[in-house]
Amino acid sequence: MRARRRMPRGLPRRMPARVWWRWLWPVPVLLLSLPGPRAAVPGVVTAASDSVVVPAVARTWPTGGRPAVLRGWSPPATPYGPGHRGVDLAAAPGAAVRAVAAGRVTFAGRVAGRGVVSVELPGTGTPPLRTTYEPVRASVAKGDEVAAGDPVGTVETPGAHCPAGCLHWGLRRAGTYLNPLSLLPPWLLNGPPPRLLPVLGVPPP
Repeated sequence: MRARRRMPRGLPRRMPARVWWRWLWPVPVLLLSLPGPRAAVPGVVTAASDSVVVPAVARTWPTGGRPAVLRGWSPPATPYGPGHRGVDLAAAPGAAVRAVAAGRVTFAGRVAGRGVVSVELPGTGTPPLRTTYEPVRASVAKGDEVAAGDPVGTVETPGAHCPAGCLHWGLRRAGTYLNPLSLLPPWLLNGPPPRLLPVLGVPPP
C-alpha cells in the first residue's frame, strides 16, 4: 500500500481566493510605481517642429546672395530619429558667412571637430530664437553684438556631412529645432519683388 504524501505543516492544500488577493494586491501598485519613460530635461534638444510660428526677421541669407539649397529641412518623427534639423546651403570653402539678423553671439568654437557659431536673436519671443552656422571658422567671439549682414566667419573645408562644400544653417528655440528658412521674408525666400522699368518713348506719369 502506497504511503500518502504529507503536506508540510502550516501550508493549506487549497488557498481561498481572498487569501491570494491579499498576497497579490501589492503587485499592480508596485508596477504603477515603476519609473516610466524619462521626461525631457530642460535645456536639452528634444524635438523638431513645423508648427511653431517664427518671425521673419532675417534681412539676408547667411551666404549673402541667394544660394542653392542642397538639402532642405526634414524634421524627425521622434526626438532622436533620423532627419535633417536644418538646411544645407551651397557655399565654397573660404566663403563669408553672415548673420541673417541682428543679435548676440552666444557661442563661437568647435563641437565634435567642427567650427560652430551661434547667434541669439532678441525680440523673437521667450526664450529667443537662436541661429547656428557650421562648419565655420569664426571671426567673432562669445558676447559680440552683430548686425544683419555682418560676417561671423568663413566656411571651413568640407567634411563628411557635405563633401562638395556647404554651410549648414540651423534654428532653435530652447530645445526645439525649427526650419531656418522660416526666418526669411518672402522677398528673400522667393526672390526680390518685380521692378517696373521705364518704357522708352513714354513719359513718366
